[in-house]
Amino acid sequence: MASFWQAVLLWALGVAVLVQADMKLGCEPGYITLVWTENSAQVDMSLFRLGTCYPTSVSPREVVFRVDVNDCNFSRMVTGNVMVYSNELVYADPHQSQLMPISHPVICEYPRPKDWYPRVYDPVFDTFGQADLVFHMGVMNDDFSGPAESTTFTLGSLIPIMASVEQHSHQPLLLLLEECVATPTPDLWFDGNAYDIVTNKGCLVDSKVSRSRFEPREKSSEIQLLLQAFKFGLGEQVFIHCMLVAADPNGLDSTKKACHYQQHGWQLLDNPAYSSLCACCDSGCSSRKTRSVATGETGLVHKAVVGPLTIIDGSS
Repeated sequence: MASFWQAVLLWALGVAVLVQADMKLGCEPGYITLVWTENSAQVDMSLFRLGTCYPTSVSPREVVFRVDVNDCNFSRMVTGNVMVYSNELVYADPHQSQLMPISHPVICEYPRPKDWYPRVYDPVFDTFGQADLVFHMGVMNDDFSGPAESTTFTLGSLIPIMASVEQHSHQPLLLLLEECVATPTPDLWFDGNAYDIVTNKGCLVDSKVSRSRFEPREKSSEIQLLLQAFKFGLGEQVFIHCMLVAADPNGLDSTKKACHYQQHGWQLLDNPAYSSLCACCDSGCSSRKTRSVATGETGLVHKAVVGPLTIIDGSS
């Protein structure tokens, strides 16, 4: 097992002035250990952060982090048979103007487990239904008033995506995006790349590293997402796979929610006063068995895929 999880460390020098240091990184199954040894007396070791995580231990010349790969806002990328977790070790002291902020990439690579697949399966295209519920998902124009005329977007621009459910005779429903990933094919059962967009039962994790966000709702049965065009699949076809959930509007909890990262932290789209439901977005939101709306219970799940989209680099 140890050899299976043997890690490969890739890291580059960050920007630092008047600082000499040594970094040791251990990539273990499910955990990452980082030890930073500092030779400068000007540096306050307690000010180091690994992503969103504080140090596990601090001494006058050394700072240690031992963290779970699912914590600290690590980004995960799956490429072929490799699963890559990446983050940054950062240091900034506002009282030490002679020191530039330190920023070092921290990257661990693991072999992709043979039984690992993205958590959204068997997608269907665009419009689909079950019982008397009909779901739609697609790329929209800038004001969400109609379908997009083009599915080619410039890197860094915002891609408007809307999902909706036609309720008909059902009680009012709240539409949520439970999971979303980007892949280069319409089929998730492939040995290739996947990029996380929404994880942890409704957390828009891409909003932590970009301008992506949910737009205020106009109807509870619709959800609008502005997704910043990313480098994943640049210049190639990209498909967005999502798990949609039609839920009871009064049944929000940590497993049924829409959360995006704003300037000061995670915020619940439908009622910011209850943003504590988003607290698990940086760790793990416990799963509950989803039951059918058709039986009068708590949630009905559907799977959808949008694409192909093409993201281009406008500067080239």
